[in-house]
This record gives sequence, structure tokens and C-alpha cells, in this order.
Amino acid sequence: MDNEQQVNDKRIIDVDLQNEMRQSFLDYSMSVIVARALPDVRDGLKPVHRRILYTMYERGLEPSKPYHKCADTVGSVLGAYHPHGDASVYDAMVRLAQDFSMRYMLVDGHGNFGSVDGDPPAAYRYTEAKMSKISMEMLTDIDKDTVDFVPNYDDRLKEPVVLPSRFPNLLVNGSSGIAVGMATEIPPHNLGETIDAACAYIDNPDIELPELMDCIPGPDFPTGGIIMGRSGIRAAYATGKGKITVRAKTEIIEAKNGRFKIIVSELPYKVNKARLIENIANLVKDKRIEGISNIEDHSDRKGMHIEIDIKRDASPQIVLNQLFSFTQLQVTFGAIMLAIVDGQPKILTLKDMLRCYVEFQEDVIRRRTEYDLKKAQDREHILEGLKIAIDFIDEVIAIIRKSKDLPTARAALMERFGLDEVQAQAIVQMRLGQLTNMERHKIEDEIAALQEKIKNYLEILGSETRKLEIVKEELIAIRNKYADPRRTEICAISGEVDIEDLIPQEECVLTLTHFGYVKRLAVDTYKIQRRGGRGVSGMSRREEDVATEMFIINSHDYVLFFTDKGRVYRLKCYEVPEGSRQSKGINIANLLPISNDEKVTSMIRVPEFDEEKYLIMVTRRGIIKRIALNAYNTARKGGLIALELNEGDELAWVRMTDGNANVIVATKKGVSIRFKETDVRPMGRLARGVKAISLKEGDEVVGMSVVRDGGLVLTVSETGYGRLSKPEDYRIQSRGGKGLTNYHVEKYGDVAAIKVVDLDDDIIMISQDGIIIRIAAESIRVCSRPSKGVTLMKTGEGDRVVTVARAPHEDEEAEEKQEEAPENSEATEEAPAEE
Repeated sequence: MDNEQQVNDKRIIDVDLQNEMRQSFLDYSMSVIVARALPDVRDGLKPVHRRILYTMYERGLEPSKPYHKCADTVGSVLGAYHPHGDASVYDAMVRLAQDFSMRYMLVDGHGNFGSVDGDPPAAYRYTEAKMSKISMEMLTDIDKDTVDFVPNYDDRLKEPVVLPSRFPNLLVNGSSGIAVGMATEIPPHNLGETIDAACAYIDNPDIELPELMDCIPGPDFPTGGIIMGRSGIRAAYATGKGKITVRAKTEIIEAKNGRFKIIVSELPYKVNKARLIENIANLVKDKRIEGISNIEDHSDRKGMHIEIDIKRDASPQIVLNQLFSFTQLQVTFGAIMLAIVDGQPKILTLKDMLRCYVEFQEDVIRRRTEYDLKKAQDREHILEGLKIAIDFIDEVIAIIRKSKDLPTARAALMERFGLDEVQAQAIVQMRLGQLTNMERHKIEDEIAALQEKIKNYLEILGSETRKLEIVKEELIAIRNKYADPRRTEICAISGEVDIEDLIPQEECVLTLTHFGYVKRLAVDTYKIQRRGGRGVSGMSRREEDVATEMFIINSHDYVLFFTDKGRVYRLKCYEVPEGSRQSKGINIANLLPISNDEKVTSMIRVPEFDEEKYLIMVTRRGIIKRIALNAYNTARKGGLIALELNEGDELAWVRMTDGNANVIVATKKGVSIRFKETDVRPMGRLARGVKAISLKEGDEVVGMSVVRDGGLVLTVSETGYGRLSKPEDYRIQSRGGKGLTNYHVEKYGDVAAIKVVDLDDDIIMISQDGIIIRIAAESIRVCSRPSKGVTLMKTGEGDRVVTVARAPHEDEEAEEKQEEAPENSEATEEAPAEE
């Protein structure tokens, strides 16, 4: 060859370095992909796991036998089949024995095999192991030529290319591995569900994904947890790739001291508990999460139990949401369904995996049946020869006695009776006592039984349907033996179609209270709840709470929540938990990611985002903004900026209009202004707004209402006086002016609030000291604009009215029933009207 040289009696070949590197790297890549890092689609095992299980099987380490030192097993695997490092073999063996790594453990370990805290296992000289019961199903019938065997690394022994795997181990236990240029991450699944899906595929090979997902709703991790939503699961099953969000199982409980605790009882798959707790502690130390006072790990042999104590002034739901965002209490499992199929790596759908497995099992049944058929035919052939020998017993004995050795006797029998070598060998090896007439019946019975078996085997081999029936029967038997309940919960989340289909459309009443509690009730169960009585101090803040916003809404309608910080959040009505008549509801901070010092000031019902509807917003500093309703049609969980606020200002009122309403804005120092909403041009979402009223030094807005037909303007002073006035008393002016005198504050005290009410409403007032009073609107005198009005609520020294709300009128009959009811019973309310 031209490129060969002889140098010092050695041959040197010149090669192109680029081509050599490319070829060498490809060879290495394929070796890693096929023979090390990726599982086979048939048994779901990588070569090292397959060799461990086969070695344990060969050495008789069955579940019924005693445990055996891992050091001996690892050494046997290295010496016989896996010429790599002992650490790699032991690490693989340990993983097969960890209940937090494997959904169904294939190795039964005895000793320290590590923990979910990331503690390492003990050295292999200390630990012991044997096969688990279910791993025996991986090797069933391996001695019946069901799988191919190949020479081991030094050609001394034979090892199986794949294990018979009588259950779909690739899906059941999952797999993870990093090869060269590709990786696999297959989640574990529930055995019963997976076998049900395989049986469904056998019954209908054209089955679609939705029907398969009726059997397998999603992965089932050994550590439990909650899968958030089904879209990632569907993507993984339909395409082979998908992002599955897994969340820890948590519970918020109220301790005896009134503080809240977050209890973590299950973690997402592959999350290190000790590292998670350390991470949370660091976040608290760095003040990225400020609501946690203490973390304790009470986990024991009974299960996981982490307690996270919440500070008194913190919202547990907000803290939990922060933990989900910043820590591994919520992780994304990136499913990549990659496995070796016919010697090549392929991304597989769920149906592909089931198809490959069922085809493999059909081949296993075929090869096992062929093996059993040959054994039966061979045995029948020998028995036919023995039957001839019994028929001519004296002559057979005479031939054997005359022969000088066994080969001579065998040849003579073959020549005399027309037997073949196998039959003749069986005769000469038999004891004389067996060659009697008594044995003839046994032989004939055995031949008849064998012929029946042979007939059955031939039927199986001749029918694909029969083979599939056997696969299904044997799968069901394994399911009945090993199946257990699902551990991982699958939770529907908003934004996915699944949940909408499950929730009925019904009319509800939504209420938001003064202290930020929200609840949903069906209209037919809702009745007026009289919480504090008239002029009676509540026992605590929660007991003196009253509804400030309430309306009737469809369960599928949207609700917009506006906060004093100028942000808006959107929920579906059904996302607000349903309460009872007695319950106070849930703190809005547990539903929305609002900060501790943020308060919801307005709640707007939105049946649909109509382009012709508008929102009017007014701040404490007299800024007004008008914006099209559909500007807030977004599903962003973190909310949107409703308007930019000046420093020290806050968003206090939001109302929906049809675009042609009149607006009344009133101030603390007794000034008010009425103008057309069209005076305010529609603005963009980030705009700050324009001036609604020119405020004097020290003044601020205390109320904004939209004028409606039949409504009267209620003005209440901080000192407890109030009056109703006709809207006509407030002539229409231009936006941004100084306004008209609404109340003589220097005589009767600052204005607490204004509100447009109807005569059939009730008015609820709360004072700074927590005194609540409820009066009928029709009992309040109608007076002209600047007049004092009448006493609505007597306030003590240093006390003042701080909140005014309207509610449906409570009639006398309901009142009498309330008075007759026991002291601890709840009052009733009518369904509320919408403001």
C-alpha cells in the first residue's frame, strides 16, 4: 500500500485524522447508546441492570432464599458479564433496591441502601441483597429459549440479549440515562394501569390516545406528589416528549396558637429532602421568603413529615406559592421517551411502547411454545420406543444380555425393532424393573397427555389471536398479584379544558368581605348572613367582618380582582372555593399571589370580555382612568398592572360601565363632582390616568359611584351622620374641576364614604372600634345636597365610621325568625342584588 511504511521493522499506516476522529467518535457514540446508557424497549433495562438480575438468577438468589453479600454479587457480575468498575455495578444495584427510586423494586436489599435525604449506601461488603418477587417475573421462562443469548466479553459464557420481562418494565419502572448526543427520561407508571393499557391495545390495536389515557391517566412516581395538569402528560404520550409539572403534597393547618403551618408529606420524584430543606433555610436567611419562622423535619419510618411554621402576619398560601416558585417543592419532569428499538435509539409514543412490548411478548410466547412442543414431541418419541420394548420384553432382555457393551446392544435393538438411536438409548438405560406390563399403562397415559399438549401447542403456533390471548391472560395474572393503588395524584389546573368539562354551569353568589375573605355559594343556598347584629361589637376581627362586594355570577364567568397597588388578577368563578352559610370563606391572599401589604379593593364580574364595556378606576388622590374591558383578557397568573400609581397613591374603586355613564366622585373634605365618563378618553393598560377632581391640600377621595336610574346618593360622615340625595342635586360638570360642596365637614365632621344605593337596600357601617350597625336605606331621610342629614350611627369618643357597604334588605319576618332562633345559630339572607 502507498500509505504504508516500514520503520524499524514496524508497519506505520498514514490516515486522515479528521476521518479517523469522526469514525472513532461514531463507534464510541454507538457503543454508549446501545450498550450502556439507554434501555431496551422490550425489557426496559440497560445492560448493567440486565446483567445484575441475570447473575442473581444464575446464583439462585431467589426471594425464598437467604440474603447474599452484595460484594459477592458485584464481583460475579464483573467477572462474568460486565468488565467495568465495581462502583458502577454497585450503584446500579443500589438503585434497583431503593423504594424512592423504583416504583417496583427489582432487588430486595438488606442494610443501608441510601435515603431520600441523599445519604449514600453502605459499602457493598456490609449490605446484602437478593431478587425481589416481581423481578422473578422478569426472568420467567428464560431457560425455554424465549430470548437470544450472545457470548460474553471473553467468549467464556453466554448472556441474554434481553430478559423475557413478563410485565412492561420500561413503563412501569421508567428509566433515565444520558448517552452521547441524546438522553432518556421515562417516568415510572402504575403496574395495574400499565397492564390495563397493554390489554386495551391487544383488544384494539387501532386504539387512540384518549382511550389509552383512560387506562393510564399519567405517571405514578414512587414518592407520590401531585402532577399539575394533563397537557404535559398528553404531549409526552402523543409525541414522546413533554414537560410534566410535579408538585409536593402539602397541607396548610392551623396550630393551637392560631398560627399556620405548612405540612409536606410527599416530595416530587428525585428531589433530595435534606438539600430542599437547606435551600428553604437559605432563602429565608437571604430574605427572599420572609413569612417562615421555622422548619423542622419529622420524617420517620412511617413516612415523610416536614413542618414549615408561618409567621403570624404572613399568608401561608403566599409563602407556599413562593416555595413552589423558588424551591424543588415544584419541579418540571422533562419526559423523553427514548429507548433502543431493533438496535437503534428511537423516540416513542405511549402507543409505540405498548406495541413494541406486545409484539415482543408474542414472540416470547411463540418461542416458549416451540420449545415446549419440541420437548413434548421428543418425549413422545421416546415413549413410543419404550412401548415397543415392553411389548417385546423377553426379546429385548435377551438382546441386551447377549451384547458385550451398551453401543452393541443399542445397535442390535435399532436393527431388530426399527428404533432410532434416541429410542434405543432410552431402552438400554432403563432399569429392568420398569420394563413390565404395569408400566405400560403409565406410558400410554403419558403419551395421551403429551399428544393433547402437542395439539394445544400447534394451535397456539398456528394462531396469532391465541398467542395474544395468552399474553393478555399472563399479564392479568401479574396485575392481580402485584398491582397496588396509585401514589401520584393528578390535579387539573385552570386554563386546561379538562376542568371546565367537569364543572357544571350554575348561578352563584360571590362575596368579598371588608377583611379580604372571599367565598362562593349556590344561589339557592345563599341567605343573608347577619354577622354582628346592630350596634354590637364583634368578638374578633373575623367575627365583625361584613361583605363589601357581592353579586350573582355564573360559575364559568371570570372575576377581576383589583388591588390598592394598582394590579389586577383574573380567576374563574369556580376557582373560588365554595363555602357554607356559616363559613367566613377563604382569605383572598390564598388564591392570588398578592403581597402582605396589598389589599383587594374591588371585585368585578365579567361574563365575557365585551369590546363595548369599559372599566372606570379612581384613586385616593383623585386620578381617574377609563380603559376597555378586553385589555385585561389575559391568563397571566402573576396578574397585570391595571394602572401606574403615583407615589403614595392607591387604587380604591373600580366599576364597569357601558361607555355612557355618569360618575360621581366625593372627597373627605365634603366636595363632590359629577361628570360624564366620556370626558375621560380610553387609555392603554400602563397609562396613569387623568385628574378626576382638583383636591385641596390634605383632602382625598372617599368614594366613587356610577349613577343609575332610581338610585340615590348616600353620604355618610365619620361622625355617624348621613343623608340620601337625588342625583339631580349633583349637576354635571367638566372633569378635573374643583366640584361642588357635598357636605359641611367643618360642622358635622369629615365624609367617610358616598355610595349610590336603592331604597330597598340595607346599609352596613363599621366603625374604627369594630362596631357594626345595619339599617334600612328607606329609613334614611332624603335631603338636599349640602345638608347634615340624620344620625345613622352613634360613635364614641375617638371612634369614627370607616366602612360603608350596601347589602340586600333584610325584611321583618326574617328578623323575627332570627330573634327566635338560638343564640349560636346563623342568620339567613336573601340572594343579593348586584350593584
